[in-house]
Amino acid sequence: MAHYADGAPTGELTLRTLAMPSDANAAMDIFGGWVMAQMDLACGIRAAEHAKGRVVTAAVKEMSFAKPMKIGDTLCIYTHINRVGRTSMTLKVEAWAQRYLSDLMEKVTDADFIMVALDEHGKPTPIPPL
Repeated sequence: MAHYADGAPTGELTLRTLAMPSDANAAMDIFGGWVMAQMDLACGIRAAEHAKGRVVTAAVKEMSFAKPMKIGDTLCIYTHINRVGRTSMTLKVEAWAQRYLSDLMEKVTDADFIMVALDEHGKPTPIPPL
């Protein structure tokens, strides 16, 4: 059973992946850009499910890293759709590290991602309300 050091995550578990040596710097800290890319993937999954079609990332609001990811940690990405407009939606995304060979879960970072639904011509298209 997981033990959450920083309160419980917000949203649904959308993506889990293992942090590997190729994702790290010489100090064995995982690159922040790799964590952000995984968050973007999770947003794409959740937003496309809701929009029932193609979505793209339009913006990412402020992101700061509270704790490092290390090689061997499992990155767990939680997403929650906060707001749906006519063609865009805002998702709250949290990245948590399940520490290597442990039940300890620590929040690494969070951000708001704004996703836009596109039609077959690449133009913004309406999406269903929440």
